[in-house]
Amino acid sequence: MKTALITGATSGIGRATARYFAKNNIRLILCGRRDDRLTALQGELSSLTAVHTLLFDVRDKKAVDNAIASIPKEFKNIDILVNNAGNAHGLDPIQNGDTDDWDAMIDINVKGLLYVSKAIIPNMIERKSGHIINIGSIAGKEVYPNGNVYCASKHAVDAINQGMRMDLNQYGIRVGAINPGLVATEFSEVRFKGDTERADTVYKGYEPLQPEDIADVITFVVTRPYHVNIADLMILPTAQASATMVKKDN
Repeated sequence: MKTALITGATSGIGRATARYFAKNNIRLILCGRRDDRLTALQGELSSLTAVHTLLFDVRDKKAVDNAIASIPKEFKNIDILVNNAGNAHGLDPIQNGDTDDWDAMIDINVKGLLYVSKAIIPNMIERKSGHIINIGSIAGKEVYPNGNVYCASKHAVDAINQGMRMDLNQYGIRVGAINPGLVATEFSEVRFKGDTERADTVYKGYEPLQPEDIADVITFVVTRPYHVNIADLMILPTAQASATMVKKDN
């Protein structure tokens, strides 16, 4: 049985991926900042697979290291790492950007991904086996107006994914990125800081992707034969042609 660690497992793509993995007999280490949600998800999935939870913030390197070090022996050998934790704050032109928002996006989307990866990769290198999935975004492929720092953080994920694949190639570790377009999650609610009315308009007039759509693809990717590595994959709803072009009903 393989073991997977998923960051940002308490909602959206992370939670959906946990559910799909559980159905595919993958042992789970679920990570997040909301203890009640971690507990609920553990209760939901424990009948399908073994589940361990870790409560920490990926921005806190010491907390990351302590959490990974605390993993019980039966979960220690992590076969699959899904770097899913990420966020977007604000949608302002660069001159009006909030530096606290900038720090949050860079700290979570870039540094958090690096902290978690660095804590887990040595064990994969030792075993010369492993699979790392980095959750990027269409924002890591093209920049759009007012996306400035968020797009920069996801372009960084794209670069890290490529560099990680090169550096770990000699150890037989697979590395790939999944880059979604518009997915109906809490993403927009966080970006607009709780303004649910504004967030809801993002997904109106067309059919966006659902977290389960992305989880289904991630499950496909990690269940390929070991000689197959899906290195970089972009997934869009049919209505979306680019970051700024979406066919909506009038």
